[in-house]
Amino acid sequence: MNKNYYAVIMAGGVGSRFWPVSTQENPKQFHDMLGTGQSLIQNTFTRLSKLIPQENILIATNIDYKNLVLKHLPNLSENQVLLEPAMRNTAPCILYSALKIKDMNEDAVMIVAPSDHFIEDEETFIANVETVFKACEKQDILMTLGIKPSGPNTGYGYIQFEESNSDIKKVKNFTEKPDLETAKQFIQRGDYLWNAGIFIWSVKSIIKAFESSLGEMCSLFNQGNSYWNTTKESDFIENNYSKAENVSIDYGIMESAKNVFVLPVEFGWNDLGTWGSLHDKLPKDSDENAVVNAKTLFKDARNNIVRTHNDKKVIVQGLTDFIIVETEDTILIFPKTKEQEIKQISKEVYEKLDNI
Repeated sequence: MNKNYYAVIMAGGVGSRFWPVSTQENPKQFHDMLGTGQSLIQNTFTRLSKLIPQENILIATNIDYKNLVLKHLPNLSENQVLLEPAMRNTAPCILYSALKIKDMNEDAVMIVAPSDHFIEDEETFIANVETVFKACEKQDILMTLGIKPSGPNTGYGYIQFEESNSDIKKVKNFTEKPDLETAKQFIQRGDYLWNAGIFIWSVKSIIKAFESSLGEMCSLFNQGNSYWNTTKESDFIENNYSKAENVSIDYGIMESAKNVFVLPVEFGWNDLGTWGSLHDKLPKDSDENAVVNAKTLFKDARNNIVRTHNDKKVIVQGLTDFIIVETEDTILIFPKTKEQEIKQISKEVYEKLDNI
């Protein structure tokens, strides 16, 4: 394996649309959402370790999830876990990780990837990542993987690229989640990709981009350059991280940088953002019902997803397009068409039911 290859797995999110399985105390990346026997963060770590030395894979997470990370990935050293004491979006975390990796290896090339995505064809994914790593080793470029869209999805951001004979395309612009009509126009044009939030660059290139676009943040973190990978690192982060601007890597760096490129890819990707997106990727019966950790009997029931705690028996009759989820203390029966409301419903439960 190439010792210059590094990875940062972003594992600090809450995944509130997967309530009641995903909670503030135990978010979705630490659950076996797919019924594979591995949690999502374990799946992601295993996938990346096919190309990247395990000792070069870092986990960026909320300080509250340190023990969960080490429980799910027990072979990690504590130095591989980057603990965020405050929520400041993705840019500060990526700068922190880039500076830490540069201190280890100035020739490093790194991938930043979410901990909770589904990738069907892992062999193609690894080949795509290696292609981009090689490009970033040779050039001062910032790269992302763009998913070739299967339809006008309004749940993803989009990347427009310049047409060229090269596999790697120059990025024209990024667009936030569009409305349906705009998404249809993007698909018809053929020069738009879904933004999967997977980034690759050399540490030199991304730090240079931060110096250009987010100089104040750079100055803040550069004060810790003598502390990275020492016993003083955690104290520096604890005292300074919350001072960083709350900004995403897309807005803070990628949308303004002039050296951004994308590799269009197809490896069966899904961001697993909702129960409906999970249903899309699970095996289903002839009536499109999907099941995780349950023993089920369906009668006149179609297009449902059922997930239980400890293989409960579930009988479903007369329901179509429903989410049926049982945990140790909660049962959710909810129409898939309204799944975006689950985040708000979970808040109402905490406010109204948890105190009864």
